[in-house]
Amino acid sequence: MIFRLITTILLLCSASTAAVVRIEVRERTSVLGGKPFGAAGAYDGIKGRVHFEVDPKLAPNRIISDLDLGPRNARGRVAFSSDFYLLAPVDASRSNGTLLFEVSNRGGKGMLAMFNLATGSRDPKSEAELGDEFLFQHGFTLAWLGWQFDVPKDPDLMRVYAPVARQGGNPIRGLMRAEHIPEQRTLSFSLGDRTMIAYPVANPNDPALQLTVRDRRDGQRQTIPREAWQFGRDEEGKPAPDRGKVFMAAGFEPGKIYELVYTAQDPVLVGLGPAGVRDFISFLKHGGLRGRDAATPFEGAPRKFSQALGFGVSQSGRFLRTFLYYGFNQDEQTRRGFDGVMVHVAGAGRGSFNHRFAQPSRDGHPFMNCFYPTDIFPFTDLEQSDPEITLSDGILNRATKEKVTPKIFYTNSSYEYYGRAASLIHTTVDGTQDASLAKDTRIYLLAGGQHGPATFPPSQQRAQQMANPNNFRWSMRALLLALNQWVADGKEPPPSRYPRLADQNLTPLTDLKFPKIPGVRLPERIQTAYRLDFGPSFRSRGIVSLEPPKVGKPFPTLVPQVDSDGNETAGIRLPEIHVPLATYAGWNLRAPELGAADELLSMVGSFIPFARTKAERVKLSDPRPSIEERYQNRQEYLERVKAAAQGLTREGYLLESDIPSIVTGAGDKWDYLLEPRP
Repeated sequence: MIFRLITTILLLCSASTAAVVRIEVRERTSVLGGKPFGAAGAYDGIKGRVHFEVDPKLAPNRIISDLDLGPRNARGRVAFSSDFYLLAPVDASRSNGTLLFEVSNRGGKGMLAMFNLATGSRDPKSEAELGDEFLFQHGFTLAWLGWQFDVPKDPDLMRVYAPVARQGGNPIRGLMRAEHIPEQRTLSFSLGDRTMIAYPVANPNDPALQLTVRDRRDGQRQTIPREAWQFGRDEEGKPAPDRGKVFMAAGFEPGKIYELVYTAQDPVLVGLGPAGVRDFISFLKHGGLRGRDAATPFEGAPRKFSQALGFGVSQSGRFLRTFLYYGFNQDEQTRRGFDGVMVHVAGAGRGSFNHRFAQPSRDGHPFMNCFYPTDIFPFTDLEQSDPEITLSDGILNRATKEKVTPKIFYTNSSYEYYGRAASLIHTTVDGTQDASLAKDTRIYLLAGGQHGPATFPPSQQRAQQMANPNNFRWSMRALLLALNQWVADGKEPPPSRYPRLADQNLTPLTDLKFPKIPGVRLPERIQTAYRLDFGPSFRSRGIVSLEPPKVGKPFPTLVPQVDSDGNETAGIRLPEIHVPLATYAGWNLRAPELGAADELLSMVGSFIPFARTKAERVKLSDPRPSIEERYQNRQEYLERVKAAAQGLTREGYLLESDIPSIVTGAGDKWDYLLEPRP
């Protein structure tokens, strides 16, 4: 049964420190018409708006950048609101007691695709959009909350509605930097990242404005004459006034880095985003509202969750690292928020989630979003020291001090070692030794994977090699259940699996033993974290006064070592890596038509099949044994795949129930690679 709740549910705070003050339920749907999902039964979908207030005087709120400059209501608090979306068992007693919260990536919803193998959707309702029911069958309650202010104005994207900071009632201005790297010739580009809403230029006629172009991240900037460009968007080859876009009649060339430093006005209180996540989790775990004496905004839900897990992919994984670093895992009543977090494909990064004029979407890759405050010290959970900048710090320093540290899984694909400096989360800053892990931290390399598994059959679009279809989601399912058991029952999870210097399977790029495969060009430039200086008040007050930043010495970044096939020797080696038909690499280079063909294509790996026969291998001069030389036939190959999967299941890195699907997927690849070719 599908119905809408038009009336706003008004619920008043029962305690002076409660941060959630009102829940607005706008729609309730019966998931798949009330279909039962195993022991958990039927699910409801609920979406609406959460209204918050935070008290600037409370110690846990002092970490919110510029909160003192936000507008106060009659109670002396700063108010804001966020979109929310929930998928919950109708009968609360049938849930598993765990709230699984996904930090929304640029306003979207991704965990159904990750764990339920679903198609992507911003408003999942169909069978395909909800997937194979994995999360529902296990009784999780799923939650999302908008935390990013600049996502496009789409009704199905999650966002936070936050006020701007003002100084004594007057507008605040500050430095902003926009970067754009075209993949084809264009006449205009946005000052915002990707499709995000940009901070417009405050004064388009500012004589200090400077647009530059360069060939590489560390290349020499060349200034483009001011008369050659203007603020405007491209409308049929003509500029239309737009203070959020740059227009140049001569066009912007593919494979070049264009950069504009400008002055923006009215910074949004970006730190209210993570504060809202903190307070929503606290509300769902502990309650705090009067009226209907309900701890949640929907009937039949549990009044309290036994535990809350945070899950984040890429940007939202970096969000979780930043969330822990600043101390947001402690709520206004000093209670722990997330009991466990699963930080996926974040590499060593954090991000722009709690400083003045922050652009939350900006990340960092070898040839995309260069020199933003993403890959910045510290990198490890435990405290580390950097003698170059005489600073000691650790991701978990504040959480440890406040005794709110969660149990942590870091999962990275191979790409993050090439494109996201992932080795820094488990090495010393000089790259010469393995760093110790926190007692409740586990690290897993998903060997031979790219940032997100490519579809199969694979495509070569935009890249020099086919994209990497290694489907590590099978391991992600097993690890999620392991994390939940660790948090809920204290059961130890599978041991960490990642490359270590002590094991000689973590190496500088120059020492990578990759085979010489005809037609395959190896990467020469990977993501490097630098000591970046954004000005004297950046670390202490979140104010950027240097753009672009001063770039200091780099931190050494290392990559996983490979075997004679080019497949990685460390990490969780899924059956298709353990019993391979191809080389699965975490990197891929840009197609020549994109420009900068020697740079990595961001977030894409490589799938480089073996030759089918020995004769074909010899003809191609491929040093890797052919499929014919490795396996007698399809049946033998699949038996070996199944045996490898069973071994990983015994170790806790796969689920036994997923083995048939894994074997079927391997068979599909065999058929694809062995079918007659033109």
